[in-house]
Amino acid sequence: MKRILLMVLRNFWKVPAAWIKLCHYAKHTDEYPFEEKYKHIQYILKLAVESGNIDLQVTGQENIPKEGGFLMCGNHQGLFDSLPIAATCDRPLAVVMKKEVAKVPFLKQVIACTKSYPMDREDIRQSMKVIQAVTKEITEGRAFLIFPEGTRSRNGNQMLPFHGGTFKCAIKSKCPILPFALVDSYRVLDHNSTEQVTVQLHYLKPIPYEEYQGMNTTELAEMVHTRIEERIAKAERGE
Repeated sequence: MKRILLMVLRNFWKVPAAWIKLCHYAKHTDEYPFEEKYKHIQYILKLAVESGNIDLQVTGQENIPKEGGFLMCGNHQGLFDSLPIAATCDRPLAVVMKKEVAKVPFLKQVIACTKSYPMDREDIRQSMKVIQAVTKEITEGRAFLIFPEGTRSRNGNQMLPFHGGTFKCAIKSKCPILPFALVDSYRVLDHNSTEQVTVQLHYLKPIPYEEYQGMNTTELAEMVHTRIEERIAKAERGE
């Protein structure tokens, strides 16, 4: 893709060292603190955003919990989506992602460094094991990023329904849910262009357990979906 090539060319003298360091972290992940590895990943992603002719507009960073485990979730528009989140969220994040990306270079190393979880959506037993593991780790204070649509919408800013199962780990761990809304993220890597593009990332107010206590996963999914959808609509109106 043209924009990825642009990112690499503008950082060609930094890429080899950054890549070698990332691979070293991934190979010896237990020897380094999570925060140290995450900061290096952030460094790489910030370089990509800054050099990719992208105007990233972010609001609501004060809504990111400063301590304790939480589940971060939002709409999924394109290949670029995780970059602005990891680049602007200083709380180290792990990710639940579909198994198909687990062997992609760079993502493979990020998964190892962050001890993230690939999920096989067609294997119910494996998916349940992932949910159980994520629930346990959130209870222990880790933060996780997940896209409840399960796949890219491929319809611009129009969202797909959220899968209720995504929220099982939130209900079981009784953790806060941090919704986020991406606007025009799909324009970055899903279009073969290097023209400047504006992307908005809005961190919404966290939803504490007390607010969704008693809901089932379908009801919770619909509530979170509605809040994100409303924020996207406001952004499209220029609010």
